[in-house]
Amino acid sequence: MSNEPSNAADARRRVTELVREARICMLTTIGVDGRMVSRPMVLQEAEFDGDLWFFAYADSAKVRQIRVNPEVNVSFSDSRRDAWVSIAGTAREGHDRAKAEQLWTPLLKAWFPDGPDTPGITLLKVRASSAEYWDSPSGTVVQLFGYARAAVTGRPPRVGENREVSY
Repeated sequence: MSNEPSNAADARRRVTELVREARICMLTTIGVDGRMVSRPMVLQEAEFDGDLWFFAYADSAKVRQIRVNPEVNVSFSDSRRDAWVSIAGTAREGHDRAKAEQLWTPLLKAWFPDGPDTPGITLLKVRASSAEYWDSPSGTVVQLFGYARAAVTGRPPRVGENREVSY
């Protein structure tokens, strides 16, 4: 189901809220053999303005894949709120010391022990071109009731809001 939002600004705000709440995502790149490859990533900046930021190692497979084909997808799932976001965009890699310091958090030391000075560290910036979200604000019990009703009536359940957003 795909709906054009009645208010695009409201839909963009909702994408931002859902991304901010989820923070953990799957980054999907296209391998050099054409296969899609996904891996978990931690979003570094939750103030989503159309750009998503991640730390990575410059010699990692994901960075090599982005250099060959910068088209990516970033998907978020927030099971506590029954919400999902899929963001399509273009990624680019590059180390920007000032941006790295701005985005740095102590939790990143587990992967980058020398902080922003870790040899080989780089930033990935994903510029969103579009997003789609599914938001089920009702609780699990309400959703299960909707599924049960759908089974009896033969009509698909109304499970929440689904919107597409362009950037």
